[in-house]
Amino acid sequence: MSAPSGTPELELFVGTWVGGGAGHYPTIDDFEYEEEVEFTALPGKPFLAYRSRTWSPGRERPLHTENGYLRPTGGGVVELLVSQPTGFVEIQRGALTDGVLDLTLHSLAASPDAKPVHDLRRRYVVEGDVLSYDVWMAHAETPLTHHLKAELHRA
Repeated sequence: MSAPSGTPELELFVGTWVGGGAGHYPTIDDFEYEEEVEFTALPGKPFLAYRSRTWSPGRERPLHTENGYLRPTGGGVVELLVSQPTGFVEIQRGALTDGVLDLTLHSLAASPDAKPVHDLRRRYVVEGDVLSYDVWMAHAETPLTHHLKAELHRA
């Protein structure tokens, strides 16, 4: 599937990606997870729809999900807009260079009941049919710390 008109730079993300990852953080036990990520081109639209779903190993129980959009904004800048059911909406911005998308937090909005997340950073790397990523998070009193690492393969 090709990228929508006006977003050829995002074509390398289009598809369904399946694999797994590992998480760690100073305040929780280390864990592993399975994941499916979809970047979907919408005909005639200048962005990709984004959806991530994770499960415990063996897909015994759902863990996390998030939805949003990946869109170019001009001048080589790309935005990832993400909505999470834990009460967060985040806007990440960065540059896509040679299959590497380094994103930093532009804006974070939280509902009054959301956990105290203060910062997020994401890095995606596409090499052929492999999508890998890292996520850093600042939560409560913990400063920005590496949290997730995953490797997914194009389905």
